[in-house]
Amino acid sequence: MSARFTSGLLASARALPRSARLIRPRASTRSAHTAPPRHFQSPSGSRYLALGVAAAVAATATYLGRVQLEDESSKKVAKQGAGSAGKRLISFEEVQKHSTAEDCWVVIDGKVYDVTDFLENHPGGAGIILENAGKDATRIFKPLHPPDALDQLAPEAHLGPVDPDTMPAEQALVETEEDRRIADWREKMPDAEGMLLVDDFEEWAERVLTGTGWNYYRSAADREISFQENSDAYRRYFLRPRILRNMTEGNLETEFIGIPTKLPVFISPAAMAKLGHPDGEVNLTRGAGTAGIVQGISINASCGLDEIMAARKEGQKVIFQIYLNKDRKASEALLEKVTKLGAAGIMFTVDSAYRSKRTRDVRAKSHVAAPIKNTTTANEAPSKSPKGVGAAISGYQDTNLTWDDIKFIRKHTNLPIIVKGIQSLEDVQMCVDAGVEGVILSNHGGRQCDYAPAPIDILYEIRSLRPDLFSKVDIMIDGGVRSGADVVKALALGAKAVGLGRPFLYANGTHGQEGVERVCEIMAEEITNTMRNCGANTIKDLKPEMVGPAGPWVGQNRPNWAPKP
Repeated sequence: MSARFTSGLLASARALPRSARLIRPRASTRSAHTAPPRHFQSPSGSRYLALGVAAAVAATATYLGRVQLEDESSKKVAKQGAGSAGKRLISFEEVQKHSTAEDCWVVIDGKVYDVTDFLENHPGGAGIILENAGKDATRIFKPLHPPDALDQLAPEAHLGPVDPDTMPAEQALVETEEDRRIADWREKMPDAEGMLLVDDFEEWAERVLTGTGWNYYRSAADREISFQENSDAYRRYFLRPRILRNMTEGNLETEFIGIPTKLPVFISPAAMAKLGHPDGEVNLTRGAGTAGIVQGISINASCGLDEIMAARKEGQKVIFQIYLNKDRKASEALLEKVTKLGAAGIMFTVDSAYRSKRTRDVRAKSHVAAPIKNTTTANEAPSKSPKGVGAAISGYQDTNLTWDDIKFIRKHTNLPIIVKGIQSLEDVQMCVDAGVEGVILSNHGGRQCDYAPAPIDILYEIRSLRPDLFSKVDIMIDGGVRSGADVVKALALGAKAVGLGRPFLYANGTHGQEGVERVCEIMAEEITNTMRNCGANTIKDLKPEMVGPAGPWVGQNRPNWAPKP
């Protein structure tokens, strides 16, 4: 394991109380992905609970809404002395009395909150909070929420600080079979440099991530037909290399929507990176900065937006992905904030208009709440069935999306707009009519509409039937890309850049920032090798006639843009 990754993990682990450290029993039994915590091996051999995933399976006491501090509540506060914020300290014994649906308090990071009024509005259901009512939920809340999440609550939502002298001693966490499984595999896992293919990160991520993390990242809709097809579809297209060209020099630099990038690859926005590593999306930001590529920041990131933006290198470009909120005022404020923070573009995701059943995620039956910043109105009745991570973090999203929403976004930002989730040629034309700067052909990684077409097939359809669209809008592609050859095929057909989502999450989960950087290195190597062996020194040298459907290009199977022999 790399020194960089190990030191990052130990820094997180050492932040835990001494009693939270795990003692490994002699027995070593592996199990399937069913249990919560994860841990890592320190150089000295001690086991630690990784902060980023310690509570990923337990039901989380999160999503603290704006609550009114009633006079009666203030009378319940124990008079234990003045707190640092000028409020009286509240004894933990008092907190424990408030553990019902009618009277629900929780402790987070040494502060007490009354969340009674918010229970029925929690997207993940009231049960998630009630399981931690009257308890200290810090270890569950913090790893999966931005550090500024609680700052967005109204002042009256804070009941006051808890009296530290009344808090119970930390209980040692019992190491589970999953902990032992993860530790065993991490001892065997190669360093990042030993990963030769992007697929290697996925293989090892399945072994070393918790069941919660793996199932959320890997999950797809229903029977996962679209998920499989996204990758399999690339096998239907083969390259037509040209020979005897000087391949001595070249580069992979390009641009899309006016943003320069050293590789024709970007990080697709994907949520909850802390399920893989305690540093979460910050690893993606730093890795993208080192590689010189663009990161798409998920609105559901488990790190704070300010934290992510602060991790950028000087001049580093990022694009912010947005789902529109049921409360449009919240979206207005967010768009204006992102613009002021210096994002280079807005990525409007439109391919998840309605909730889907992400089968593996739901089977994991873990409950993880979304960042508070996305909580506004959620009037739906709490679900009685288990929810996966995906369902828990999407309650704020508006399902009433129309083409007029592009005008709404344009009104509140002057940044270029990319519409992500286009799944038909006709909607590309409508995006052109709407005046957006870019589109991403994507079916959300097969996580939304099962049997949605593979993006590479839509790209091929555009090249065959409407090649003029490539000059009217920047067309990108996302979904199923697992090799440099896949990228080259898409670029030759006209894509300006190609997005990868899961591979970066897997690499972050296995090796942290070093894994993110290694994915970029692998892609750069494979794209360069494939281009040079096809007779292309630069991205501009790639032409549509260099790629086509598998099989002989004869008769009706010959693309209409292919030159005559």
